[in-house]
Amino acid sequence: MKIGDKIPEMLGVDQNGNEVKASDFAGKKLIIYFYPKDNTPGCTAEACSLADGYGALKRAGFALLGVSKDSAASHQKFAEKYSLPFPLIADVDTSLNQAFGVWREKKMAGRTYMGTVRTTFIIDEQGIVKHIIEKVNTKDSANQILELVNSEQLTVNS
Repeated sequence: MKIGDKIPEMLGVDQNGNEVKASDFAGKKLIIYFYPKDNTPGCTAEACSLADGYGALKRAGFALLGVSKDSAASHQKFAEKYSLPFPLIADVDTSLNQAFGVWREKKMAGRTYMGTVRTTFIIDEQGIVKHIIEKVNTKDSANQILELVNSEQLTVNS
């Protein structure tokens, strides 16, 4: 997935077993953030930052979805533990990770493996990718998104 691409219609199933489709967000701006694993330090910091900034993101007109390869049951516990106010998609087969191009070879502690590269996609009202954040500030993710979007509006309006 790159800037200018349309996101797929079928996005997956959330922590409550609900099917999530791109058309559910027709006419709304959407943030889809991909993260490696529930309950890990970086992923928890990112989820909590987004939860803390959720009101501001909603006021800016955004809906929000988190995606990892964890199960719906894992997502449900993670969302409850941290009071996350947005859906988490269980991409157990990594098909959505692959469609967005974030399922890649990673290296850690001398070993190579496939995993999710933490990435945030900002999508417009027509389902088109407008921005991709690859260097995610996990502790301040909501503000990172808002600053990017607000700086774009300043340049568009001036």
